[in-house]
Amino acid sequence: MVTTEQIKELRDATGISIMQCRKALEDTNGDMEKATIILRKKGADIASKKADRSLNAGRIAAYVHSSGQAGAILELSCETDFVSKNEEFYALAYDIAMQVVATKPEYLKMEDITEADREKAKEAFLPELEGKPEAMKEKIMAGKLDAYFGDKVLLEQPFIKNGDLKIKDLISNCVQKFGEKTEIRRFTRFSVTDK
Repeated sequence: MVTTEQIKELRDATGISIMQCRKALEDTNGDMEKATIILRKKGADIASKKADRSLNAGRIAAYVHSSGQAGAILELSCETDFVSKNEEFYALAYDIAMQVVATKPEYLKMEDITEADREKAKEAFLPELEGKPEAMKEKIMAGKLDAYFGDKVLLEQPFIKNGDLKIKDLISNCVQKFGEKTEIRRFTRFSVTDK
């Protein structure tokens, strides 16, 4: 039997509707960890089904660090103004803008990494592959590149408020919660130390 406390805890952790949290907990016999995984997978599936929809609304969020030395502006897009006017949607945009200030991402998604940047990173990692078996070099290089660029790509970064979630998971949860395609369209980070 799933308790109300379990449902509330899962809802607080994921932001997903009460009914979906209850169903996930029932399907996993109350296992919170498995229920969370099911909800994340379901969110990713829902997001992929909505990928071809057009984005006609959204919010601009700005965050300035308390020091006044760094800030970010971010555009979070969705399908309708009904969702864009929701306070939770705005809070998500604000949190991601705060993430941009804290982590200084260089790219939005992996596809944004230029071939020139990939080649520079490969050159830097080549000495570490010396003496490794030829059959393993490609896998090792791929792993090193993923780890290196994972910190520089906003969607791949762990969320600063919950390290168990990546930014792309937050977006998937938003799609699941509001039932609309949602994506970060662009962001800019400013710092007084930038030249």
